Amino acid sequence: MAEAVGDSAAGRSWGVVLLALIVGAFMALLDSSIVNVAIPTMERAFGVSITQVEWVVTIYLLALGVVVPASGWLGDRLGFKRLYLLSLLVFTIGSGLCALSWSLPVLIAARVLQALGGGMIMPTTMAMVYRIIPRQHLGVATGFFGTAILLAPAVGPTLGGYLVEYVNWRWIFTVNLPVGVLGMMLAASVLPEFAVTDPGPFDLWGFVASAVALFALLLALSQGQAWGWQSPLINGLWYVSGVAFLAFLWIELTVSRPLLDLGVFRYGSFTASMFYVVGLNIALFAGAFFIPIFLQMVRGMGALQTGLILMPGALASGVMMPVAGKLYDRVGPLPPVLAGTVVLVWGNALMRHLGLTTGSETIVAWMVVRGLGMGLAMMPATTAGMSAIPQHLVGRASAVNNIIMRVAGSFGIAVLTVLLNRGIATQTAAIAIGLRPQTPAGAALHQLMAGAGPAAAAMLGRLGGMVGAVAFTRSVDNLFVLLSLIAAASLPPALLLRKVHQDGAAAAHTPVGE
Repeated sequence: MAEAVGDSAAGRSWGVVLLALIVGAFMALLDSSIVNVAIPTMERAFGVSITQVEWVVTIYLLALGVVVPASGWLGDRLGFKRLYLLSLLVFTIGSGLCALSWSLPVLIAARVLQALGGGMIMPTTMAMVYRIIPRQHLGVATGFFGTAILLAPAVGPTLGGYLVEYVNWRWIFTVNLPVGVLGMMLAASVLPEFAVTDPGPFDLWGFVASAVALFALLLALSQGQAWGWQSPLINGLWYVSGVAFLAFLWIELTVSRPLLDLGVFRYGSFTASMFYVVGLNIALFAGAFFIPIFLQMVRGMGALQTGLILMPGALASGVMMPVAGKLYDRVGPLPPVLAGTVVLVWGNALMRHLGLTTGSETIVAWMVVRGLGMGLAMMPATTAGMSAIPQHLVGRASAVNNIIMRVAGSFGIAVLTVLLNRGIATQTAAIAIGLRPQTPAGAALHQLMAGAGPAAAAMLGRLGGMVGAVAFTRSVDNLFVLLSLIAAASLPPALLLRKVHQDGAAAAHTPVGE
């Protein structure tokens, strides 16, 4: 069956087929980040609190996590082309309803529908890429495909900022409509048909257990800061997620046709790539999360200006992806992965020097270095892992890959946010000690405040803002030191990555232990 698919694709340009898949993947990933910049505007439009409107983002991420585990089974049952077209249709309809929403509850419900389609798009496209593209071109193809993965999160805030500032916030959803229709037309005309296989009965209890585990985990990670990490509600979510996860493992290891085939971890390159790419994802999402906060909250930049500063780094990743793909085809995954990791560690080390007066051009240059490293390392590692999986398990492995990446990104941001807040508190206390009356700086400050008269309160307010900005900046600097260490620590598993031969056979295809 898999060979038939490859043969049908061989008769046409696989580049055109890849373009059809990139359209859907880019659109789905773009929508994960484009909405963030519109939160304040939607808050005013619906007359609700910031806590309420943030559910527009949160519910989308939660629904994505719940629906992904079923993508492998549905791909086998419906055929991956049909599932891709159905996913694009549902996503596009959901986008239209989001644009027409007249109240916040309607918008949240539409976002759930949008996520049901969007959650299927990424694992489905990945499964088709690894089943359609000839093995000898897999590196280049996944390099171009990876461009969409890294460009979309950076383009989102820029495009969203422009639409919110100069058009209307509803257009962040409206832009999906023509892209979705174009994607469906292109996919229907160029994608080869995938044979429908019998995946067995749907693993309902496994799906319920995975849905509960992922929903509770992602909710705790996304709301822990707002609700309090030690609050009874968050602790309850940890407990529910842990119990549901153990139940899920027991179900998947005992049923004859599991929803997620955990046997994919028997393949050494796949397991090694998962360990490695988790570290890269944490670095990727952390940079995309904390740098915009620094630029907007500390430097006072707008959403559009922030997006323009982030754009060159994303473009650098996009340019490097095809280069990394060609290197993969020629020399295998290890050289580009090692080089990319070194460059990424260097880029994070440069970001350690971020300061209140650092020029925008310098920040752009540092982000470009990070982008080059990310683009060089990410897809060769992912490709080496996925190409080690037999064709009939590619859909299941793709679902596992997407779940792990989603949880890793959310978990990394949550943990780093806790460390950031603790660092801010520590840095603020250290600065306060330096401003005590017993110190020369503190004595001069108190003398200045005493002679300021009525202006003392305003001066004190400005001083507090400066202290907060300095404490935040120092804490972000320390986080980038940690990200450098995480990237470096992810290298040992990468040494196990192997390239699959052009005929599809390689040592990496051999399950561990056989």
